[in-house]
Amino acid sequence: MKKLISFATVIALAITVGAPFKAAKSFDAAGHFKDKRLTILIPYGPGGTYDKYGSTFARHLGRHIPGNPTVIVQHMPGAGGSKAMRYAYNVMQKQGYNMIVPLDNTVVNKLMRPKLMRYIPNKFNWMGSSNQTNVIIVIRSDSGVKKFEDMKRIRIIGGTSGKSSSGYITPMIIKGLFGAKIKMITGYKGSSRSILAIEQGETQMSAFNWLAWDSKVPHWFKGKNPFARAIVQVGKYKDPDLPNVPMLDQFLKEKDKPVVEFLKSSGPIGRGLTLPPGVNKSVIATLRKAYDGMNGDPKFAKELKKRRLRLIASSGKTIQDIVEKAMIATSPAVIKRAKKLIFGK
Repeated sequence: MKKLISFATVIALAITVGAPFKAAKSFDAAGHFKDKRLTILIPYGPGGTYDKYGSTFARHLGRHIPGNPTVIVQHMPGAGGSKAMRYAYNVMQKQGYNMIVPLDNTVVNKLMRPKLMRYIPNKFNWMGSSNQTNVIIVIRSDSGVKKFEDMKRIRIIGGTSGKSSSGYITPMIIKGLFGAKIKMITGYKGSSRSILAIEQGETQMSAFNWLAWDSKVPHWFKGKNPFARAIVQVGKYKDPDLPNVPMLDQFLKEKDKPVVEFLKSSGPIGRGLTLPPGVNKSVIATLRKAYDGMNGDPKFAKELKKRRLRLIASSGKTIQDIVEKAMIATSPAVIKRAKKLIFGK
């Protein structure tokens, strides 16, 4: 009888342990997304390259997601884009129906202003990116600035959205390292408004990725006496459209290179999509696959080209790795120095 009870107990345990595996169902991606509306959050106002990429994603991404959901955009400008990033991290729902076009300087902001940036970049779930960019300093020609060295002797007024934006951080690094005579005015809602301020004479300079300039005001840079000039670029490699514009690296002393290297993580991550923390892994995998499919879609590429936007694709895993490495690679001493150069005491 004891043997029979023991055998029955073993069988019962085996059934109990095995039951969850038999009951488990594979993720029904089509059922999860069918008849749903997905929202892409844009951290700036309408008209900039964040908006242009985000609205293009909205028109093409749904075709590559099982269930073919509707995708819309929503704008949330403020604080140089960090308002939307904080919202995405702390408030955004986690079913995979909400995502954000992340700031290119997500990592830079967090490392330099950790208390103000209430998010952790590597806990976002990065879906991928559709471009890689350098930050380009552009200055009106009538300012008298024609080359990088001129910025050390000619006073320039620049405009940007907020102190969290690359449009503020990059000029202030140059001011701190080289004594450039730059004064920055914040409060402009995205690159379009900053560019308009230059055109109207309110300011003389801004710092954005080249696509922001080339897609909005390509006529500025034409002819023997152009309205404005690209003076210097910050990034890992020269922009293919700007072979004659110098990289900031060539002007740096050896001891200053770590501070600029620290800023270069911005290039690959700013024109893609990311999900908030806590999203189900199967949902993340589905959306990453969909994003890759969109990047490989000729219709998507054709529309980007029509809108004067480039396609340089990176997978979600690639961007996740870049963010992870950037978060651990920069020493506290470099961060401390960068903060002092950009924000002062």
